[in-house]
Amino acid sequence: MANGTGPQPALRRRNLSAVVHAVAAGDNISRAAVAAEVGLTRATVSTLVDELIAAGLVTELGAQRPGTVGRPGTALALSTRGPAGVGAEVGVDHLAACVVDLRGTERARVTVEARNRGRAAAQTLGELAGLVQQVTEEAAALGLHPAGLTVAVPGLVGRGRHTVLRAPNLGWTDETTDLTVENEANLGALAELWLGGHHSHPAPTATPTPTPHLTDFIHVSAEIGIGAALVINGSLFRGSRGFAGELGHVPVYPDGPRCSCGARGCLEQYAGEEAVLRAAGIAPELPGRLKALRTGAADGEAPVLAALETAGRALGIALSGAVNLLDPQAVVLGGPLSELAPWLLPGVRRELGQRVTGGGALVVESRLGRDGVLLGAAYSAVRAILDDPSEWIAR
Repeated sequence: MANGTGPQPALRRRNLSAVVHAVAAGDNISRAAVAAEVGLTRATVSTLVDELIAAGLVTELGAQRPGTVGRPGTALALSTRGPAGVGAEVGVDHLAACVVDLRGTERARVTVEARNRGRAAAQTLGELAGLVQQVTEEAAALGLHPAGLTVAVPGLVGRGRHTVLRAPNLGWTDETTDLTVENEANLGALAELWLGGHHSHPAPTATPTPTPHLTDFIHVSAEIGIGAALVINGSLFRGSRGFAGELGHVPVYPDGPRCSCGARGCLEQYAGEEAVLRAAGIAPELPGRLKALRTGAADGEAPVLAALETAGRALGIALSGAVNLLDPQAVVLGGPLSELAPWLLPGVRRELGQRVTGGGALVVESRLGRDGVLLGAAYSAVRAILDDPSEWIAR
């Protein structure tokens, strides 16, 4: 097929993608099982699999494990060597970089503390480049080669994905780079879609059935600011200008305190990290402040519990409009917020139960937590390969 004697290029691309996705989703899967899954002949699948093996995207594991029906075949899996995705993250007080293989497994990572608020973008990105080089060198020693890099940023990103239009918590405005950048909340949501494992995610105790595979959900994450991202029918919804998901600036109490955006009573004033820390009596600049918040909550400290109750209620109020409008399968609490889920979720669920038509919404905690953003950035390059392996094969 590679020599042009098979299907037309568009059909070949679709078939290669279908096969590699079937291998990615399968466990102990054979060529015959892939053929049954994607609806192609065994001969066609065998030819495509051979191409994918030659390109270093798929590997043979040997005979299938016991338990398969019929004559055992050769088990296939995505390769743990070859192309890999590189992700990097700019936080207000940290920088990070990691590498994941085709299976989405993290193979190298480095994280450093960094005071990025008010720091020149060029200086921040220069330091980040050093971390990216470090993890790619570590990955190279494991037989992995970068196929792409995405940088997560806490701000609005232009449609070309090379300009950070506004990142108020960093102090960046109209910063252009030759790197591919993406909003951190969007990457957290994509990681949840691709790697979150929601087909087997346990549901809240009040609902004993497993959470379904999520293809329509609202993903909420927060650090200094609060972001959200919408996944609709398995795709990220960006909005007409690419700014969808600015949950942190949804007004919760219109007569509330003035926000940095100029409006009053925004969600960030009640559920943003600094607002919660101040209400809990914890200095926002304290090292290990989130750990102190969790410890205080676990110890039953009244100011901490009250601050988290207020934050949970505010989140529920802000989310209720979006849930009523979009009717998603679930709301996923991710990022650092997920570490506070035991104390935030009761307030969120209570407000949604009172305000959402039909009696509320399923609210679940992310399994990826604060790692979701970085993993989403790294897996973006992997996903591009899986969606169109022919581009990689042609290199």
